Amino acid sequence: MTKYFKALIIIFLLIGLALIIYWFTGAKTPQSTLKKTKTPQVVAVEISPVLQQSIELKRTFSGALEPHAEFIVAPKITGRIIQLNVNIGDFVDRNQVVARLDNDEYIQAVTRSQADLAVAKANLEEAQSALTIAERELARVGTLRKRGVASESQYDTAKANQLTKQVGLNTAHAQRVHAQAALDTANLHLSYTKITAGWSGGQNSRVVAERFVDEGELVAVNSPLLRIVELDPIIGVIYVSERDYALIKPGQAVTLHTDGYPEQTFNGKIERIAPVFNEATRQARVELTIDNSNLILKPGMFIRASAILDRRAKTTVIPESALTKRGNQTGVFVVSNDGNKVHWQPVQTGIAAGDQVEIIGGSVSGQVVTLGQQLLKDGSVITVPSPAAATGNSR
Repeated sequence: MTKYFKALIIIFLLIGLALIIYWFTGAKTPQSTLKKTKTPQVVAVEISPVLQQSIELKRTFSGALEPHAEFIVAPKITGRIIQLNVNIGDFVDRNQVVARLDNDEYIQAVTRSQADLAVAKANLEEAQSALTIAERELARVGTLRKRGVASESQYDTAKANQLTKQVGLNTAHAQRVHAQAALDTANLHLSYTKITAGWSGGQNSRVVAERFVDEGELVAVNSPLLRIVELDPIIGVIYVSERDYALIKPGQAVTLHTDGYPEQTFNGKIERIAPVFNEATRQARVELTIDNSNLILKPGMFIRASAILDRRAKTTVIPESALTKRGNQTGVFVVSNDGNKVHWQPVQTGIAAGDQVEIIGGSVSGQVVTLGQQLLKDGSVITVPSPAAATGNSR
């Protein structure tokens, strides 16, 4: 019996101890949890002021340089080159003789044509004399016929002879013209043995960019000998996408940099814009005119051309990091005047430059959240850690 009561007492003591533990722990847990859920969550964020300032849309395009104009020197006749007067890098003046061909054959052609012309002139003089004699004979026979001394047949014979001599004179005259033309052609071909750089338009001085032949080579008609280019101004060629195509216009200023002269900035402007896009790249060709008075820029150099395509004066600007999405809307979290809460505001963006973006839809002022937006919703409570606290946390 004593053992039974002892066991019963121990059971009651354990039950009591369990009730006491439940009272101080488990029974109070739901109430404390409820109180915690009712306490608003404070989100630590970083903020930045909304600015009123100017902003520019600046784009940088890559491309290459091309000569402003070029002229290919080529012979008009076949011949062997006996002299080249210029080489790569040499300056050439307009109509300067840059090469000579072997002219022996053409000199002989001129001599032969001169002899043929002399023969034609002599034949012409002979025909003229023969016609004069025939006309005198015709006149004499005509006078005698009127007196009844000469017959009609004699007059017809004299007339036929006069006509024959007239045809002979015409033929001799045509032969003289033909001989003169042959001589002019021979002289022209002889002049072609002196090859000149006779371009039209542009500046009077250019530079030799390429040489395709050497002295002693036999060249055919129109085979390239030299490539002569004009370097001031020089042309820059870039390609733009559809996104930027509508924003570029002839006359827009550009600044250029090249790896050959990394410390220098070159100035130019947009000269021509292609009206079509390349089907493979979906880009349009744009040509720039670049001042190159010191001639240090060369065709083929790689360039980076920067142009300001759009500009806004005194507009609303925020950091691009402030933009966030909620559903299918883009917006920002604007900090309340007391700095304790935020509200969600949809916006529309305009020009983006660097880490800043223009706001064109919606009135935004004050300060916006730039870090921590993923934890926020409209009306969230925020705190902004001090720089010292942020430094301590980072450590």
